[in-house]
Amino acid sequence: MAECSGEVSLADVETAFCKFAVHGDTKATGKEMNGKNFVKLCKDCKVIDGKSVTSTDVDIIFSKVKVKSARAITFEQFTQAMAELATKRFKGKSQEEAVQLLYRLIVGKEPANVGVTKVAKAPAVDRLTDTNKYTGSHKERFDVSGKGKGRAGREDIPDTSGYVSAYKGQGSYESKVKEDE
Repeated sequence: MAECSGEVSLADVETAFCKFAVHGDTKATGKEMNGKNFVKLCKDCKVIDGKSVTSTDVDIIFSKVKVKSARAITFEQFTQAMAELATKRFKGKSQEEAVQLLYRLIVGKEPANVGVTKVAKAPAVDRLTDTNKYTGSHKERFDVSGKGKGRAGREDIPDTSGYVSAYKGQGSYESKVKEDE
């Protein structure tokens, strides 16, 4: 933000634009913003105040600035939309002053994850997922730390050592042969 003139630079606005453009979309490049993310930007940055600017107004302006066949807007189209929203949001101000006030609302903001479902911590879930309490064949699927053994824990891998599974003296043949000699 330029301190001497009090104006917000377009680079700072573009940074916020890119952050909102990629929110929730793994394939997004940050060059274009879809309508859902445009509305999210307007809500999170408090451009929508519920009185002079509503979510309906934002949707209408988004449709007006985008190309007919496109589903997203570029940064240039975004600045056009912000200019239209600024005059609605800040009535009585000049065009440039209203746009600067609107840009100040946007600069430095990131998409908020409000209303995201949190993981439930219930005692029943903790009890059921505690691997120390597993018995029988399920107990064999986890090591001492509780981490799964993968395929070794699911399948019976044959013992090809040549000894019977219950034989207690496994590995002692060599020492007995040497004693006999």
